[in-house]
Amino acid sequence: MDALIQTLNQGFMAQLGPVWGPPAWALAKAVTMVVMVVVPLLIFVLYFQLVERWVIGWIQVRKGPNRVTFFGIKALGGLGQPVADAIKLLLKEQIVPAGANKWLFLIAPALSVAPAMAVWAIIPFTPNWVIANVDAGLLVVLAMTSMGVYGVILAGWASNSKYAFLGAMRSAAQVVSYEIAMGFALVGALMAAQTMNLTQVIARQDGAYGALEWFWIPLFPLFIIQFIAGVAETNRHPFDVAEGESEIVAGPLVEYSGMTWSLFFLAEYANMLMVATLSTILFLGGWLTPIPHAWVELIPAGLLRMPFDSGIHWMLAKMAVLMFFFLWIRASFPRYRYDQIMRLGWKIFIPITIVWIVVTGVMLMEPVRDWPPFSIWFGK
Repeated sequence: MDALIQTLNQGFMAQLGPVWGPPAWALAKAVTMVVMVVVPLLIFVLYFQLVERWVIGWIQVRKGPNRVTFFGIKALGGLGQPVADAIKLLLKEQIVPAGANKWLFLIAPALSVAPAMAVWAIIPFTPNWVIANVDAGLLVVLAMTSMGVYGVILAGWASNSKYAFLGAMRSAAQVVSYEIAMGFALVGALMAAQTMNLTQVIARQDGAYGALEWFWIPLFPLFIIQFIAGVAETNRHPFDVAEGESEIVAGPLVEYSGMTWSLFFLAEYANMLMVATLSTILFLGGWLTPIPHAWVELIPAGLLRMPFDSGIHWMLAKMAVLMFFFLWIRASFPRYRYDQIMRLGWKIFIPITIVWIVVTGVMLMEPVRDWPPFSIWFGK
């Protein structure tokens, strides 16, 4: 990939000349990288819904979507379902309720989905594949993901519906509660990495011991809390009280239909993938291989070694495993009561994260950081 970019760079520079070459190439490179991130993300959101229905059907011993095909080819049973759903949503009429604030009603979905898409600009997929290598990358992630709740609040208020407003308030309280727990969990990861640059966080987990050098071992309680808090922040089951059908119909989304409704779910699935990506980067070594380097070196160089070397395929595999846990949790647990959700966030998660931050600080102190096994993670 780097060699291809360098070759294209030289070609553009030769054609555009010394004056316009660098700015034009920088713009073209940025646009290309944005397209290469956004398009797969949209395709993922489109087809992950199909995977979700298949996996939950498998867990519950039933079949998922298996009828809609492309051009009647039975071997592709179910693969046309996301396309059919997208066409259906495009053709559905968008109704604005009487008495609603029309502009805020229509802006709310965009306010939810825009931060969920923009945050991917700072996610490193390989050491050299990141749109914006920001030094304070983790702060940008937190700032962007925290903005999504404003779209939910606006959707509930602008709908001029008591059900929608009640769901929006419940969602806001839940997100604020678990945002604190997630923030504390990320503080522990920052202390261990001693940097807020996401690329450097992964580099700090690189070493001779493979998966044993990743931060998931010394920060295991923070890793679990960060992931569960991410499930709660994305309003996923069993934390989906904002749209508890048996209580408040569909919560803040009750008055939405068509594409505006689908934008909220686009934001939800993009945020799910972001939670999995953040867990992968901070605790599971990002693109790093779990195999110790000495074992990889025993494999002859070339195509045979490539799958075992560090690369984007390892990052995607880790993200896929964490995304499967989203589905497993949904298929296994009943929805919590609202008071149980708030108690879990404030009385269990936050105290545990505070205690483990103190423990992490002790592990980072000298001479503790140089003692085994702490030297594996902190003695670099």
